[in-house]
Amino acid sequence: MRIATKIHWIVLGLTLSMAATIVSAQTTTVIKFSHVSASDTPKGQAALRFKELVEQASRRRIRVDVYPNNQLYKESDELEALQLGAVQMLAPSLAKLAQFGVQDFEVFDLPYLFANKEAVTRVTDGAIGKSMLRKLESKGMIGLAYWDSGFKIMSANKPLKMPADFIGQRMRIHSSPVLEDQMEALGATPQMLDGNEVYFALHSRIVDGVESSPVNFYARKLYEVQSHVTISNHGYLGSAVIVNKKFWDGLPSDLRKQIDDAMREATAYGNNLAAHENDAALEAIKKNKKTTVHILTDKENAAWRHALQPVRKQLEGRIGKAVVIAVTKEAESRQVSDR
Repeated sequence: MRIATKIHWIVLGLTLSMAATIVSAQTTTVIKFSHVSASDTPKGQAALRFKELVEQASRRRIRVDVYPNNQLYKESDELEALQLGAVQMLAPSLAKLAQFGVQDFEVFDLPYLFANKEAVTRVTDGAIGKSMLRKLESKGMIGLAYWDSGFKIMSANKPLKMPADFIGQRMRIHSSPVLEDQMEALGATPQMLDGNEVYFALHSRIVDGVESSPVNFYARKLYEVQSHVTISNHGYLGSAVIVNKKFWDGLPSDLRKQIDDAMREATAYGNNLAAHENDAALEAIKKNKKTTVHILTDKENAAWRHALQPVRKQLEGRIGKAVVIAVTKEAESRQVSDR
């Protein structure tokens, strides 16, 4: 009897253990996180840090599958995939969010809007940045964070020192009416291309040049197909981490908190990394000798600013004059945010 009883409890224990394993497997929440950058870029590293943090905090109740470098979707398709629920999380460039009617985000593409990283942070971490993210909810998306990619450089196979140097150049941009107007103001022809198509397009002379962050320029090995780079810092490049709203609303509150906490830590890590990695990328570009690096003189910088100043006025109607004024005021403020 004792042996039978013992066997009974062993079998029962195994049954319960198997049942617990099945339930655990059934309740694992999978987040497909797709983005367009390489894994070794700050965005790629921030995504991997988020995966590590949230899986650890949730004790594997959440699993994050990260798909970098357009593995799942092209830049032009990923937002639709998120809305349809084919992926749960993305980190698209800010201006791309305007595709669904939130024109406010195009303000981040305006030339010479931010003097430095601190000016960006005043906007993204403050009331304005939070308000913009809330506007995504009506489009089926929840905004979780802003990720920095840094300030932009210009490149071509000729020196780009004065606005006249852009005349006749076919310059790659991501999808943004602001950047279209920017290139046209400089005398160039804007060409919209997905990020993973840029190297081939430059190599094949389909386009002549590109604006990019130093990290992305170096990670995509554009120094192999571009002989000149101008450190212009004429614009800011950033992303928003967004999640499908239906998916988010269906999560229990404790998992939402764990995602928020992990995202906050991953954001700080990634944004700090972006600042360091952009500096390192510029040094690497200078050292490889394949690309000549130009730093604008005061006279050249003033000419760029003069040529691009009308872009802000041209797009106030589209973005919203109140938004442009509010962001400009906050960016130029020296006051430290209450947060």
